[in-house]
Amino acid sequence: MSCQIRITDWDTDREALSAIRMTVFVDEQKVPEELELDEEDADAVHALALDGDLPVGTARLLPDGRIGRMAVLKSHRGSGVGAALLRALIDLAAQRGHHELVLNAQLQAIGFYEHLGFCAYGGEFDDAGIPHRAMRLKLSR
Repeated sequence: MSCQIRITDWDTDREALSAIRMTVFVDEQKVPEELELDEEDADAVHALALDGDLPVGTARLLPDGRIGRMAVLKSHRGSGVGAALLRALIDLAAQRGHHELVLNAQLQAIGFYEHLGFCAYGGEFDDAGIPHRAMRLKLSR
């Protein structure tokens, strides 16, 4: 499956970005809705995956180099959408001069992030009732 990744912002694509995140995090994973949307969305650069005109995935990059809110609709998981989103944000961060990216990975997703070069560090912690570990990626210049 091929998809297009569009770099966007919250004001432009709020509806599509929030719909994907609500489906994945709130409906599927039972994250409380009030924890899902936050004030950092306005400052983040967002990546939006489109299958034709259908929004199917999203992730965000914060100004401090944190990647988060990565979500792909169930119908498109395992098809490379997540990797394409992450690669787009890694490329963007490198262009912007970041030296390192960090993220908090759900335990079952650690292998996915490791495949793309991230390394886990520190212990396990709870975020919205889901076990996570911190991960980082050093960017070469």
